Amino acid sequence: MMGDLEDLLEKAESDLRASQTQDDILAVRTKYMGRKGLLTALLRNITAVPQDERAQFGKRGNEIKETLSGWIEAALTEAGARRKDDVLLKQKLDATLPGRRTRYGRIHPVTQVRKEICDIFSGLGFTIVDGPEVELEYYNFEALNIPADHPARDMQATFYIDDGIVLRTHTSPVQVRRMEQMRPPVRIICPGRVYRHDSDVSHTPMFHQVEGLLVDRGITFGDLKGILTYFLKEVFGPDTALRFRPSFFPFTEPSAEVDIQCMLCRGKGCRVCGQSGWIEILGSGMVDPAVFKYVDYDPEEVSGFAFGLGIDRIALLKYGISDLRLLFENDWRFLAQF
Repeated sequence: MMGDLEDLLEKAESDLRASQTQDDILAVRTKYMGRKGLLTALLRNITAVPQDERAQFGKRGNEIKETLSGWIEAALTEAGARRKDDVLLKQKLDATLPGRRTRYGRIHPVTQVRKEICDIFSGLGFTIVDGPEVELEYYNFEALNIPADHPARDMQATFYIDDGIVLRTHTSPVQVRRMEQMRPPVRIICPGRVYRHDSDVSHTPMFHQVEGLLVDRGITFGDLKGILTYFLKEVFGPDTALRFRPSFFPFTEPSAEVDIQCMLCRGKGCRVCGQSGWIEILGSGMVDPAVFKYVDYDPEEVSGFAFGLGIDRIALLKYGISDLRLLFENDWRFLAQF
């Protein structure tokens, strides 16, 4: 019986030497050490061993079992290493090549311009406020002196969510909400997303605006011109020429469009400025007294001005971008330039 143990160990060693893969080695382990394996069966038959040889037989059987387990584990480790090497060779990896760099994100140009605008007006004492993007018609239109039959509503190209509920077409509703909550003086800017049903090279259904409001005693059109002149020269440079043109907005009177001299042609006329030498940059004006009545301000005691500009448009001009849609396509090659 002792000879059977030694013969079994030699056969197991021979089988392991002939095994090439992990599956082959696992098959050897099952053959000899499984529940119905050869070694298992031999040890279970210990009752057939003479009484005086059983102790020695059992001891030797356990030694062979430990030895065989060690051989199998070593063979599995070696086979695993060979398999890994084979995979690497098949992939033909060049370990000497440099690693791939992680590309870091960039702050979006619209976000950069928004922050710059907010920083400038914060330095002038304006508070940054926010409001809902899904707005009541009352705040988006009526409280801004735009009643239901006003032609200006046709210009807004509004997205309607439900009866009396819209996606805000400008951030001016934030101004009305703020004036309802506090008494003058009011000095705020309202940056945020707005929505209009319009889409082409120069318009997108969603875009970004900043609107400002200053209400206090004795505010004049001269204050408006001073603030906006300072702001535009901070954004586009101290040599920027600008002009105020009479215009119309339902919630300001008098109203003015503000143009800056085209930065590409320096006023000579080009395709960007439509050969005029000027580029429209924002709308502004003195708050219409009719708006004050909606927030219970006395127009005989206070006055104020408001203005609004498109952040996306400022970004186009500041960075020389030709197509507004580039700002919304998330093309890394484009965004990496800023």
